[in-house]
Amino acid sequence: MSKTTKPPRPIPLVDVNDAHALVMRLDEITARFHGQIDELESAVGMYMIGRLMGWKVLFIVHNKRTIRKYEEILGINVREEFQEEGPFADKSVALNVIKKLGGFWKAVSGEHKDEELKEKRRELVL
Repeated sequence: MSKTTKPPRPIPLVDVNDAHALVMRLDEITARFHGQIDELESAVGMYMIGRLMGWKVLFIVHNKRTIRKYEEILGINVREEFQEEGPFADKSVALNVIKKLGGFWKAVSGEHKDEELKEKRRELVL
């Protein structure tokens, strides 16, 4: 069971027309898709998380090759499609650590040492 320490924040509203357009877009992507269904499912999941978390969190969660594969499936570029940081980006402990360290692309590419990242993470959690 997950622990909840704060009351949930309001979920950003989506205009009915925008929601309909999104569902239609995903339906079209699914209709034209040929390949492994688990890749389609993961790409759609990445899209939905990207809307709420932003592209920086996606680059933390996925490697560049995976993002390119999902972009191809979805017909998008995540850095153009999503905000840098979405309304729920602060839920990512990793993003918060990287912000404290500075150098987003260094952290994503692995230039920051693991121990340095772990220490900053401990400081944030405690």
